[in-house]
Amino acid sequence: MRRQVQLFILLLVVCDAFGQVSYSVPEEMAKGTLVGNIAQDLGLDVKRLKLGNARVYSGDSREYVELNAERGVLLIRERIDREALCGDTTPCAVHFQIVLENPMEFYSVTVEITDINDNPPTFEKNEIKFIISESAVVGAIFDLERAVDLDVGTNTLQSYVLKPSDNFMLKLHNQADGTKNVEMVLQKPLDREKNDFIALVLTAVDGGEPQMSGTMQIFISVLDANDNAPVFTQQVYKGTVSENATKGTTVTSVRASDADHGLNGKITYSITNTLDDVRHMFEINDENGEVKLIGRLDYEKKRHFQINVRARDNGGLTDSCKVIVDVVDINDNEPTIKIMSKSTIISESAKPNTVVTMINIQDPDSDEYGKVQCFISDNIPFVLKSTSNNFYTLVTDSDLDRERASEYNITVTCSDEGVPSLSSSVTLTLQISDINDNAPVFERSSYEAYIVENNTPSLSIFTVKATDADWNQNARVSYILEDSSVNGVPVSSYVSVSADSGVIHAVRSFDYEQIKDFHFRVRAQDGGSPPLSSNVTVKIMIQDQNDNPPQVLYPVQTGGSLVAEMVPRSADVGYLVTKVVAVDVDSGQNAWLSYKLQKATDRALFEVGLQNGEIRTIRQVTDKDAVKQRLTVIVEDNGQPSRSATVVVNVAVADSFPEVLSEFTELTHDKEYNDNLTFYLVLALAVVSFLFITCLVVIISVKIYRWRQSRILYHSNLPVIPYYPPRYSDTLGTGTLPHVYNYEVCRTTDSRKSDCKFGRAGSQNVLIMDPSSTGTMQRIQSEKSILDEPDSPLEVRIFQPFKINVKKLILDILFSAPWTAT
Repeated sequence: MRRQVQLFILLLVVCDAFGQVSYSVPEEMAKGTLVGNIAQDLGLDVKRLKLGNARVYSGDSREYVELNAERGVLLIRERIDREALCGDTTPCAVHFQIVLENPMEFYSVTVEITDINDNPPTFEKNEIKFIISESAVVGAIFDLERAVDLDVGTNTLQSYVLKPSDNFMLKLHNQADGTKNVEMVLQKPLDREKNDFIALVLTAVDGGEPQMSGTMQIFISVLDANDNAPVFTQQVYKGTVSENATKGTTVTSVRASDADHGLNGKITYSITNTLDDVRHMFEINDENGEVKLIGRLDYEKKRHFQINVRARDNGGLTDSCKVIVDVVDINDNEPTIKIMSKSTIISESAKPNTVVTMINIQDPDSDEYGKVQCFISDNIPFVLKSTSNNFYTLVTDSDLDRERASEYNITVTCSDEGVPSLSSSVTLTLQISDINDNAPVFERSSYEAYIVENNTPSLSIFTVKATDADWNQNARVSYILEDSSVNGVPVSSYVSVSADSGVIHAVRSFDYEQIKDFHFRVRAQDGGSPPLSSNVTVKIMIQDQNDNPPQVLYPVQTGGSLVAEMVPRSADVGYLVTKVVAVDVDSGQNAWLSYKLQKATDRALFEVGLQNGEIRTIRQVTDKDAVKQRLTVIVEDNGQPSRSATVVVNVAVADSFPEVLSEFTELTHDKEYNDNLTFYLVLALAVVSFLFITCLVVIISVKIYRWRQSRILYHSNLPVIPYYPPRYSDTLGTGTLPHVYNYEVCRTTDSRKSDCKFGRAGSQNVLIMDPSSTGTMQRIQSEKSILDEPDSPLEVRIFQPFKINVKKLILDILFSAPWTAT
């Protein structure tokens, strides 16, 4: 056996330009036996097999060969019995494909299974019996059962040996199918009186090494005279039957004749096929020789049958013939669609001609019935291409767009050319994966929003909205406020944008009078990689609120001056006295102003124009009318609620200026002036009291300190050396600091507040009022000097305290004449 394995282990490898590889391996090889180095023979790298998920595709047949992707070799997966696999068909081969992915490829592989001598010739029966008349003539032929050897070639049956060979000899007839008919020929007449029973041994020998054989016992009973054997009318009969024929269908009839009469001439027909399936498919009527169908035919499994028929008479004489049955094919098989490899998800960025699926089409019918055409539905970006016989690839035909179609249900339909045509279909579901190829799009090309001034910070103003046609993370939109400025101020100090919702919030409170509108840009950016974005302009319009009262421009209201309008006593009705001019910084109806006379010395004398603020007389001025007329005019805007301002207009009814001046001298001391005067008097009293107490505390503290220093010097017995500070002088008895402040006081008529200018001469140590002015105040500051040595005594001198005549100061302020410039 080892020698046979070594003899047949020769591997034949053939690679052609179409990706086909052939190998040859003996049958009955152990599991794991090397078939061939497929990676080397196909010119592929072992890494390509691993990364390409290489695998064996064998369709519906069993997988006898497996692929070791790690080594790139083909191995026996299970023990192969050539006789069980192919029967008597030669050559015997296993066909499969090697399929790879990324990119998709496949290679056809054929492994031929060679025969070894593992089956001896066998007979169906261990013994056979003949009854032969002694009258059998020399040369009489007796058909023997053929031995069957499942092996093929030289390993199959080669010869027969018959022993002993005193009366009989063997005669072999070669058949067209390669088999041999075995006949036993009488070469010496039988003599029942000498020997009525003969035992022979028929040995069948094959041509293998070592040689194998099988035997069958032949027992012959010698009878009396039946000297004519049956004879068939022809040696070969032919018949045809459709593969869909029903059981009981008559295929053909055979006929044999026997010249004998009576029982010796009665013929019996039988089928002598042994190990094949003929007896399961056909039967013969043993009396009339009619051959009928008893099984189900399948053209795709077996197309021809050879039936061996024997005719035998009662005397044991026989004859044989062959019946050749051809099976007629019909279109009874629809195409079978096998998915070799497929992708369920493909990116929308895939280029045209990208392979999506590889398909194998099988139709076991013959001729036109087995020709298949496949197609897919129209109006989809895919096309079905035929790569080789019965193999198709589904590839992209144009660019994909997930936003137009995120999924395709592709139906592949295959039809044969039979009549009627049979077809089958399969539906492939293909998901289109998203890429970030769409930028966010705003709902509008620009936005305008309105907000009322004096809003609270963080108030929601408006919402911008952008959508992205992509999916998942690529469609997640974030909103960003682009950098810009409004009147030189960053826009981020005015508004903010929520990154997730696009809500625009006010960062500050707006004032319509400062800014009426502004615009900025918002960018919408998706979450793709790289991200895509788009911009939109947002304009914010500030709406006015009635938050500003009217402002009176004329007559001017000052703190210390008095303005009066003169009306001659000869003024007629409608005389224009003056015009109140006011403005409102608000806008719209909030700035519409109306004028009303609130209070007046004589309401019957004056009126105010409601819209223009003109003050006119409404009657003739008389001598009885008072010279001093005080009018209070209120100015109101048209807002809700309305705001107002008042203005006091002093009118002098007189014909000359001196008359007016004398009347208005006392008017300067009004209530407002008295209120201001009281405030300043209280403030002056508080300051003087504070300075007095401070000086008192300082004097006491110095006295105590000097007393303690004198005590220390007294006990130390050290001489006291007086120390005089720099700049010390005793000029005119005014102290050590003879430097002067000069106050320049300027007073004007009708002025409630005086202006003072301070001039400094040399130092800031002494303040002396001009003697010509009412009220004198001298301030002499104290100065302390510290000895250079740490243990030197400290001497402080205070030369003149403050001296203020408070009573005289108050009387001067209350009763003095108007200030004049000095």
